[in-house]
Amino acid sequence: MNALEYRRIENVGIDSSLHNVNRSARAFRSKKEETTYWILLITLIALGVLSSYGLLIYNNPVPVDSPSFIPVVMRRIVALVAMIIAAICQSLSTVAFQTITNNRIITPSLLGFESLYSTIHTSTIFFFGAGALINFSGIGSFLFQVIVMVLMSLILYGWLLSGKYGNLQLMLLVGIIIGTGLSSVSTFMRRLLSPSEFDILQARLFGSVNNADSAYFPIVIPMVIIVAILLLANSKKLNVVSLGKDVSTSFGVKHQSSIIYTLILVSILMSISTALVGPLTFFGFLVATLSYQAAPTYDHRYIFPMALAIGFLILTGAYFLMYHVFNAQGVVSVIIEMFGGIIFLIVILRKRAL
Repeated sequence: MNALEYRRIENVGIDSSLHNVNRSARAFRSKKEETTYWILLITLIALGVLSSYGLLIYNNPVPVDSPSFIPVVMRRIVALVAMIIAAICQSLSTVAFQTITNNRIITPSLLGFESLYSTIHTSTIFFFGAGALINFSGIGSFLFQVIVMVLMSLILYGWLLSGKYGNLQLMLLVGIIIGTGLSSVSTFMRRLLSPSEFDILQARLFGSVNNADSAYFPIVIPMVIIVAILLLANSKKLNVVSLGKDVSTSFGVKHQSSIIYTLILVSILMSISTALVGPLTFFGFLVATLSYQAAPTYDHRYIFPMALAIGFLILTGAYFLMYHVFNAQGVVSVIIEMFGGIIFLIVILRKRAL
């Protein structure tokens, strides 16, 4: 070996060692990225708390020293709790769903939760009249909607994932077909309703925290907390599952079982959110997309908190601006869905693929 060849090999070795120094198994590539993450997370949480305070106190028609001040605030707290529940359900379920499907464009809405919700309410007023829909409230009706949505999801998972030819893409395709079919049926029934019945129904089909009933909270809050904790505790396993079936299996993770377990948790959260506040098709996608940009890491222990902070800030900030700045109470969900849809189209056009 001559001197030139020896020097070339030595330089390659030095380059490789320098390259390996930059590699790390940590969640962030550098200390600067980690610091930026925590600063941004704390800022988002502070802004969310500030927006919440504004929703509770700002523009309160009752003076602070009045006995009626606290009841008005308590009424606003119901809407705020609904926002927290919706933010937890939508953000955690969307991020987890995109991880197990290995696709950052699709959302859990593809499984037909919102179409089923629409069909339940439309068929109620279609077959039993407006009075039945108005009376279709309370804990019993809420639990009925949640149970039906979860059962539909479990049947879908059990049929298409646990069999010999289990296929996640096939499950998504069948979910889209079922959702489209249910949506077509409910649209047909809505066309046959009278204008007054249609107006009553349409108010239910718009996603809004005003649809939430505080009577549901004693059941909803414990369920959401338990499922959220289970999903957060599953963060490390989701990190491995996101690498694909072959890699996760080689690391000792049961890929199929992990996917089904995560899908069950996702279906519970999505069912609760849809039954409580109504359809929010693009809200989860909007939150998840912004979270990936704000948290430059693969680790779900950091992505989940960022998604929660962003989701909570979007809801509280949007409702504060629309209610107290622009006086447009009825268009909050429309605005959120519009921005979510625009970002969805931008991502589609940039990736040029589903």
